[in-house]
Order: sequence, then C-alpha cells, then structure tokens
Amino acid sequence: MKKFKNIPVNAEIATGNVTPLLHEIRHALKRLAKGKQGTTIDLRRLPLAPGEEQRIERILGTGEVRAELNALGPTIVQETSFWGVWLVTHRNRDDEIVARFIEVTRIPEILKSQVEDIELSVERLEDELLVSGEVTVPTREMAATE
Repeated sequence: MKKFKNIPVNAEIATGNVTPLLHEIRHALKRLAKGKQGTTIDLRRLPLAPGEEQRIERILGTGEVRAELNALGPTIVQETSFWGVWLVTHRNRDDEIVARFIEVTRIPEILKSQVEDIELSVERLEDELLVSGEVTVPTREMAATE
C-alpha cells in the first residue's frame, strides 16, 4: 500500500448543473428562434461549485458585442459566442458582483430604452431647439395631434 501513497489525487467538486444549464440555454435559443419570448437565467440562484461558473463562461465563449453601463455600479453586457446568448454582470460601487444573468434574447432588457425615457428625450430636445433658436419646433400640443 505504501506505493500508492505518492500518487496524486485530485478531488473535483461538482454539482452536475453545468450540462443541464447548457441544455436549458439550448431550449431557450430554440424558443427564441421560433419568435417566442426570451429567457433569463439567474446564475446566483443556481447551486454551482467553485469553478463551474468559469466553466460555463469558457464554454459559452465571447462574442463581438460588449456594452458597459454605469448605474449604481458598473454593469457589463457581453454577447457570448452564441448569438442570442448574453452574459450580464452587475457590480456594486465596491466592484463586487451583485447579480449575474444569462439572457437568451435578441437584445438584453437593460439595453432597451424605456418609453418614459424616450418621451423625456423628446421634451428635452424640443426645449434645446427652442432655447438655441436653431429650429422652430411644433409645440407639445401640436405634436400631440401628430
């Protein structure tokens, strides 16, 4: 038995959740390709062993599109090498990860402009044009009839 004492043993802890997660992403992509609603998977709610999240990232790879937002801390939206699969990471002001999602969608929700914000932009641009005297714009009452 002494000869076995010097054989290195690597004990890898795994939950077995990586493969089912990849199948869930595949099913979500199939639904999305058929025009159905996207899917959001909260990685922080899944039981994952150390290293499994990095394994998921490695398998998904990195795509061409990356967006950075700054709202209560930095948020990175990274397309994976699979079109329609996005990795969204929210950090707090101390740069700690507070939320992490895989979004299977044409475009992640956080990147979409909200209707209310667009309406405020219309008002701001109209005000800017009026103040600058560059262009005469219809009043808001006239625009409401458009």
